[in-house]
Amino acid sequence: MHPGGALGRSGHDPAVGEPLHFLNRELGQLEFNRRVLAQAQDAAVPLLERLRFLCIVSSNLDEFFEIRVAGLKAQIELRADTPGPDGASPRAVMAEVSRQARELVQKQYDVLNAEILPALAAEGVRFLRRREWTETQREWIHQYFLDEVMPVLTPIGLDPAHPFPRLLNKSLNFAVELAGKDAFGRNSGAALVQAPRALPRFILLPPEIAGCQHGFVFLSSILHAHVNELFAGMEIKGCYQFRVTRNSDLYVDEEEIKNLRIALQGELPQRNFGDAVRLEVADLCPPHMSEFLLQQFGLCTDDLYQVSGPVNLVRLMQVPDVVNRPDLKFTPFTPGIPASLAKREDLFAAIRKGDVLLHHPYQSFKPVIHFIEQAATDPHVVAIKQTVYRTGADSELMRHLIIAARNGKAVTVVVELLARFDEEANINWASQLEEVGAHVVYGVVGHKTHAKMAMVVRREESRLVRYVHLGTGNYHSRTATLYTDFGLFTCNPQMTADVNDVFMQLTGLGKAGRHMHVLQSPFDLHARLLEAIAQEAREAREGRPAGITAKMNALLEPEIIFELYEASRAGVKINLIVRGVCALRPGIRGLSENIRVRSVIGRFLEHNRIFYFRSTDTVLLSSADWMDRNFFRRIEVCFPVLDKKLKRRVITEGLKLYLDDNTQAWEMDADGRYRLRLAGSARPRCAQTALLAELAAKPAPPA
Repeated sequence: MHPGGALGRSGHDPAVGEPLHFLNRELGQLEFNRRVLAQAQDAAVPLLERLRFLCIVSSNLDEFFEIRVAGLKAQIELRADTPGPDGASPRAVMAEVSRQARELVQKQYDVLNAEILPALAAEGVRFLRRREWTETQREWIHQYFLDEVMPVLTPIGLDPAHPFPRLLNKSLNFAVELAGKDAFGRNSGAALVQAPRALPRFILLPPEIAGCQHGFVFLSSILHAHVNELFAGMEIKGCYQFRVTRNSDLYVDEEEIKNLRIALQGELPQRNFGDAVRLEVADLCPPHMSEFLLQQFGLCTDDLYQVSGPVNLVRLMQVPDVVNRPDLKFTPFTPGIPASLAKREDLFAAIRKGDVLLHHPYQSFKPVIHFIEQAATDPHVVAIKQTVYRTGADSELMRHLIIAARNGKAVTVVVELLARFDEEANINWASQLEEVGAHVVYGVVGHKTHAKMAMVVRREESRLVRYVHLGTGNYHSRTATLYTDFGLFTCNPQMTADVNDVFMQLTGLGKAGRHMHVLQSPFDLHARLLEAIAQEAREAREGRPAGITAKMNALLEPEIIFELYEASRAGVKINLIVRGVCALRPGIRGLSENIRVRSVIGRFLEHNRIFYFRSTDTVLLSSADWMDRNFFRRIEVCFPVLDKKLKRRVITEGLKLYLDDNTQAWEMDADGRYRLRLAGSARPRCAQTALLAELAAKPAPPA
């Protein structure tokens, strides 16, 4: 039974909501990465983009081990064997994660070595292996080693005076086996070489040296070839690259500290030295050396991953940016601008004419930047308020907020310091904002501020008018070119009053009231969604039209899943578009036979959250996924699209196109497995391609 007590409550079939009706979260994340890996295997995807997808899998797995696997290990060590909603204990999940992750990594390197690298070589993009180097290449590489690599290396011999060092999380290292005595008569038999992060992990050779336009050599190959020069007079018996992944989840007791920012600044450096959770080694590393390394990190053989290639594929993510081959990449495009904004320079005047909807990345993020930029210099603007979850280290938006504060505007920024892996950037922006007199608030203790809101207060004809931007994605210019998200501009008095109230809650004190339009976590969002699902079930039982279509990144919260099962049993047709992890099992007779689950994986990361309820014709956009954390441990907002024309746009662009997709959509079965839905004899339909054609700026006609 769910800890909240909702499953099996009075009036419902107690069989619904039992563990066999839930899928495991960790295994669902691995399943998602299989779908991403399929993009790297797809010959229809441009070659350099296939390499990028392969790297994305590695990046995803890094975070998976740093957070999810680290959490499982912590539970096992604490002997907290309480099963999750799926009924599996942490120990059982860990065993299956180890098996499936190993299979996934093996497949990933098979794709790299058997498909992508040979195909790149055929296109003149080569990674030169040591055994292939010509004499000219050897001389160039040796000189590079002497000039650029050797001066920054610090080899460490392992002996009583030099015990095994603390190694940074995910850093590239080399274990070196030695024979003989050094100048002081020492003979430890082993040494370590750490590759500083300042060194590039692959080096581009001049074309005349490489023999091709784009010839690369791995840093690991250079070190292997010249490691003997680091240990003069010693015999090198072996040199093996390895990488350790550590627990990177920060722990800060918010209730016990007086200054969260100072506490985080003290905690962040320790992230790189958390408990080890995974060891990656080259496949040529002998068993005795692997065992030695495992012992040093307190790991067991289940934590060892031997790979045929570089131990850090994430660094290859930069290769497509270095290689100037547009024919091997996705066709570039220029994001469009809505007609309502294109014909008016005054953004506030455009919003007064009617609500404005932006669909990123097909439509530009620049209007959002312009919203704050214009407010910063507009003499009629008196105040700006904004939430910041992820915005990046180089943020134009944040610079405009600083300018606004310098110009005397009342600037209030709610900065989430605990945005995972963005803590340092957010701390830096908070400091800069405070220096110019902005009000910086760090949200609410125990709740991450994940809502995406910006509000401008402007004096117009002797009265104050509020303008608001609400979004499903972060205020981050780069991710706005890669993630699909919706953003809404409005000056609707009721909507803006709701947003103002949320800001008042975040910065001040007081009880939460009921809003006219905006739903909010942790207060009423969960309950109102449960009620909306139940309403569709009631309509279906009465024989009236009913239906639910929802799009999100993850679906895990047990009570929501339970209510969806109940709606399915009542006859409600439910379509769920869930990019990542989904714990609900679709297609079970008598339980979820009216539920379809699909995941769309393509050029852009599907990131928007859309909830449509047919009986009331309600369209909601939100910053929140249907997860426990979003409902109960985060500040989230969910808001309706009130304008009828914009509502139809969201339904068409955000839902219908994705339900019709038969090229990038994966359909899920009751066991959590996914099958790519292929067009067959039907006309191929791709949601992302259609949206690019519809919303992106049209190329200028030839002169």
